[in-house]
Amino acid sequence: MSYRRHDALDKKGAEYWHPIEVSNNEEIIALQEKKLQQQMAYLAKNSALYQQKFAEAGIQFDDIKTLQDLAKVPFTVKQDLRDSLQAAPPFGLHQAAATSDIVQMQASSGTTGSPAYVALTENDIEMWNELSARGFFACGVQPGDFVLHGFSMSKGFVGGIPCVQAIQYMGAIDIPVGADGGVDRLLRACADIQPRVIIGAPNFLLHVAAMAPKVLGKSANELGVKQLIVGGEPGGGIPAIREALETAWGARVCEMMGGTDLGVIYWGECSEQDGMHMICQDHIIVELINPETNEVIPFEKGTTGELVYTAIGREASPVVRFKSGDHIIVTDTECGCGRTGPKIRCFGRTDDMLIVRGINVFPSAIQDLVLQMQPETNGVMRVLADFDGHTTQENLKVLVERGANQSKEHDLELSEKVQKTIRDSLSFKAKVIIVDTDIFEKPGVAKVALTLRQTPDFL
Repeated sequence: MSYRRHDALDKKGAEYWHPIEVSNNEEIIALQEKKLQQQMAYLAKNSALYQQKFAEAGIQFDDIKTLQDLAKVPFTVKQDLRDSLQAAPPFGLHQAAATSDIVQMQASSGTTGSPAYVALTENDIEMWNELSARGFFACGVQPGDFVLHGFSMSKGFVGGIPCVQAIQYMGAIDIPVGADGGVDRLLRACADIQPRVIIGAPNFLLHVAAMAPKVLGKSANELGVKQLIVGGEPGGGIPAIREALETAWGARVCEMMGGTDLGVIYWGECSEQDGMHMICQDHIIVELINPETNEVIPFEKGTTGELVYTAIGREASPVVRFKSGDHIIVTDTECGCGRTGPKIRCFGRTDDMLIVRGINVFPSAIQDLVLQMQPETNGVMRVLADFDGHTTQENLKVLVERGANQSKEHDLELSEKVQKTIRDSLSFKAKVIIVDTDIFEKPGVAKVALTLRQTPDFL
């Protein structure tokens, strides 16, 4: 395993990173089914978790030969992996490679429960690097680019060291300051080095831009950044946040998506900027299901559903039919860039979703509306879910910060306006409470949690 792919610098100026990105559906299916059969044979020999799951379901590993056969396999959910880790720490019953072959451990951010620890062999790391390189490349990173790193570098988070490794692998130059280094250090590095690209969480990069005049005496759009690549939380696909980022930095915004259980990045947005492509169909099989019926549905423009993943070729911590909890809309199945993988936007996660009088509500959708009501608001909001579980029959409480130059005297009027906007756009009633500007903690190392479970002290 080397730091840099041997031909990375030759990729500069290419239309895409790997031929699979523009392969036709028949070629992709043939390759996936070949690798699926190889992965089933590997799991039959090496995975205690899937040996148990297959036995309980009454199926044999060699029953799974085609993509359609996958429907016979029960889903793997996050709790399955947590139970597996608890039963056989540190890597769980789904460890399928010898411990002597494992060279790295990564962990999820742990925002929705205990962190999930993932084992990686050298081959797994190289696969992660390859997939992430495709995502970064689609988003506009070129070999030789300076890339300022604005994700957290701590806690084993996949946006940290694995992103560093992938950027090095593709021949770009990572500047690993990280969100942990603080806004001042990030901005000063940006001013000193003048990177072409910054990567980070969208809400955090908005905050960094807002602090530039105070720290540097100049606005972020004067720093010469050409490309922002965002991920880790909803935002890059929310029009109001994207517009705010592009205005603040004077740079193009592209979105990427991945996750600890499968890889760092496996969806990347191309120059068309209307959705993230699946760019690694030679290593991951992705299904789209109806989250209410669990029925597999086709990727068609305008379709919504939940993503389900199967790793093919993974050694240390493989997963089969993993329910991601990511709820998406298919923005298209064709693209002017030539890539053939479907394009999506993620609008929320199962963990985030609230059900208000029978209506599914994602906090990110409320955030989009509040952002559009600037300068009356400053775009910052929190949902107060002060009830057990994810379901309520009451009006949902939404806390909205007033705009910086807005008077408290107009709070009632503003509250009613936001309530009407939510009702008209999202079809549910909210109780909107206007709160002081800058009362909520600014984005930092941790992802922004849009939902509060306890009433804050200031109410």
